[in-house]
Amino acid sequence: MTTPTASLLRVAIAAAALASGLSACVPLVVGTGAAVGAMVATDPRTTGTQVDDEGIELRASSRITQALGDKVHVNITSYNRQALITGEVPTAADSQRVQEIVQSVQNVKSVVNALGVMPNSTLSERSNDTYITGKVRAKLVDFGDPVATNAFKIVTERSEVYMLGRVTQFQSSQLTDAARSIDGVRKVIRVFEIIPDPAPARSGAQPATVTR
Repeated sequence: MTTPTASLLRVAIAAAALASGLSACVPLVVGTGAAVGAMVATDPRTTGTQVDDEGIELRASSRITQALGDKVHVNITSYNRQALITGEVPTAADSQRVQEIVQSVQNVKSVVNALGVMPNSTLSERSNDTYITGKVRAKLVDFGDPVATNAFKIVTERSEVYMLGRVTQFQSSQLTDAARSIDGVRKVIRVFEIIPDPAPARSGAQPATVTR
């Protein structure tokens, strides 16, 4: 059952995502535009890891801009020091160069290169991607704590939804099904780090309180 609070939160998420997309008219977008960060304050990453992820995105974006300028449209999204590269570049050589730049950034643990070798997406396409991200986020508000208590990031590129985070196998399935149910989503790509399901409560122990 959807509560008034959940409805208001869905509207706020979608509005925030759309606003960020309309302002994303620069060729390089880092962690903004079609990308939306953690949905809740309960983030399984340590504070240090969160700071590292922000630094990875900023440093990688700066170096890519210096190296390739405005001929590319690249998004860098980092979660738990795993960097996802999305967007468009003119040639395969440019794609490789971007990957090497990101790999050289301090604290990067691994890189997933999902760049498309094609012309840069249009502002209209990027705005639509941001809108899709907002719709996915809004959809997830209706789920219970098994999903909502885990922070994650969602990036949409050319109507393809990328999902990053540390989740259980069950949560991964829930998140994927939710994203696939959204109109306009062409494909869902999971860049999850799968973690074990919580251990069952010991005999006599009180189960954790679930807030919905």
